[in-house]
Amino acid sequence: MTGGGNQAEDAPAQRDRFIPVRKADILGALIDHGRLPADEADKFRLFARLLGAIYHYEYLDRLEGLRNDYYYFNPDLPHNAPVDPQTLARAHDGLVATLTAALAKADFVEVTREEIARSHEEHPVLNVKVALPEDDYREVRFFRRGERRETVEVSKWFGLRNRKVEVDLYGHLVLMVMIKPASEITSPRLARRLARNRLRPGTILLKYFRDVARCDVNTLFPNVRVVMGLFDKLFLGLPAIVGGIPILLKLIPAIAVLALVITAWLGTSRGVRGDDAKEALAAMGALIAVGGFVMRQWFKYKHQSLLYQKQISDNVYFRNISNNAGVLDYIVGTAEEQECKEAFLAYYFLRAAGPPSTQAELDRHIEEWLEATFRVEVDFEVAEALAKLERLKLLRRDGEKLTVPALDDALAILDRTWVDFFPLRAAPAPSSS
Repeated sequence: MTGGGNQAEDAPAQRDRFIPVRKADILGALIDHGRLPADEADKFRLFARLLGAIYHYEYLDRLEGLRNDYYYFNPDLPHNAPVDPQTLARAHDGLVATLTAALAKADFVEVTREEIARSHEEHPVLNVKVALPEDDYREVRFFRRGERRETVEVSKWFGLRNRKVEVDLYGHLVLMVMIKPASEITSPRLARRLARNRLRPGTILLKYFRDVARCDVNTLFPNVRVVMGLFDKLFLGLPAIVGGIPILLKLIPAIAVLALVITAWLGTSRGVRGDDAKEALAAMGALIAVGGFVMRQWFKYKHQSLLYQKQISDNVYFRNISNNAGVLDYIVGTAEEQECKEAFLAYYFLRAAGPPSTQAELDRHIEEWLEATFRVEVDFEVAEALAKLERLKLLRRDGEKLTVPALDDALAILDRTWVDFFPLRAAPAPSSS
């Protein structure tokens, strides 16, 4: 994609599974759709509320489990909290498994190493090259959701020219970085940097970003370092060479005179004539000029480097949604809402379809309705949606034909499911004797 290259070949290969519409908006649109009898609209609202409560209760358990698994890996844990390295080693695989499962439920897919490597070579938006300290970390993984293409305007030649390029954006991106455990840290530099950043060895950083260009993924790595490109090196180096050569040519004979004066002052040579003293002063001035010239070029280099670093910082700051334990709430909340939306849609269109539908017909009806109603094109996961209804005993199969119970029966089924969560509710009251 560098320089607006072959975009067509890099287009997303498939539609996204995530439904980027609020649960409340889908519910309202389904009721306004008018395919249910008027007397069933309120029952359908109650059905959706009860179904949402069931999923909320189930996902609360998942969230609590994730929080417990992440506790010792949380970099925000107090530094005096006792953390046993053996405990971290045992808990690592369990945390990664539960976290990746929750991300999959929220329709995230992992960014491949090939995509990350390609982003390191492409920089049409920020136009910044970076060096990645990959060896400083035990594991770095990205998970994306909601890929789309947009046209952005990019400044070139210090703002003198603007051009438009097409880039692929990740609507949501989760970054997981595991710091090396103490037993694997052999570099004093890394140990000092972790201490300076107050990061315990073995912790796991979680970052949640939005609207990140695929070509800028590499700038999200922790502690990336700006690297000057060829243009910057030429822009800063050529004036230094052109301006420095005349100064050096004048400086060489002046240094010889200055050395003569210094030896004379030290008593190791003949006395100094007046002309030699004047030339020595001139040499001193030349040395000061060279020092000033070197400092000026150094400050130019640092200024340009800071400008690039600011671009990276702004890109991270304005796209960061949440960090560490807060990311778990976003992931689980998104997965819960996605499950509700899929179940609402599957039940509604099976209930309002009239004659029994097949899985393929249901898939097509829901995708067409989402596109017509919300202008979103998604790959509806009809098999998963039907599995949700089937698990709750809300689906009946007759060969390929699918039906769901009437709303009164569905409400009774969901009510029993809810009661089963709290068996004490159905138990008889204890005797007062």
